[in-house]
Amino acid sequence: MPQITVVNQSGEESSVEAPEGRTLMEVIRDNGFDELLALCGGCCSCATCHVHIDAAFMDKMPEMSEDENDLLDSSEHRNEFSRLSCQIPVTGDLAGLKVTIAQED
Repeated sequence: MPQITVVNQSGEESSVEAPEGRTLMEVIRDNGFDELLALCGGCCSCATCHVHIDAAFMDKMPEMSEDENDLLDSSEHRNEFSRLSCQIPVTGDLAGLKVTIAQED
């Protein structure tokens, strides 16, 4: 099971186990990071699971859909490493990933 590091909005880091087959949003939410709201529950219809992915892992991410891109456009905190965590399935390739929860808009 991959280990990932989650950085909260205050900059505190926590290492968590990420079961394969779950989404990154589910892993973060289920490990008690309440600042990741995930209001739509993973349906890619809000941007409340916005995260910033470690640059070294961007090439391991699935391609961004048009819907995800449009939702991220609504965020003041979007950058080149922005993704919606509900759109990222956990795989063994993500072992060692550091992901930062984006500030709320």
